[in-house]
Amino acid sequence: VQLQASGGGLVQAGGSLRLSCTVSGGTFSNYVMGWLRQAPDKEREFVAAITRSESNTYYVDSVKGRFTISRDNAKNTVHLQMNSLKSEDTAVYYCAARRGGYSAASFYAQRFDYWGQGTLVTVSS
Repeated sequence: VQLQASGGGLVQAGGSLRLSCTVSGGTFSNYVMGWLRQAPDKEREFVAAITRSESNTYYVDSVKGRFTISRDNAKNTVHLQMNSLKSEDTAVYYCAARRGGYSAASFYAQRFDYWGQGTLVTVSS
């Protein structure tokens, strides 16, 4: 299974970016999908997740109301729409996929089975 993330770049504070991640080599609809990020000199953290049928989404508190995760099972793609970006959102963003069962705790514990290579988001203040 391969995950290819894209869409990162440089944006001013208050701006928006849309990240995308395409999955190949597996059955996309079988995976819970997530986004995680690692800021400079910080540990990686969970950002958002979406269940297989899009029935549930999960977000870290710091992005609630600003970020939206969505998926297109027909295109094997998951997106992260990021609005009202802040300098503290600067990080490498990773998409990830999880098989089998899940829980909110599993997302925060970063228990994903497959990972993409990361895309850099830089927010200038």
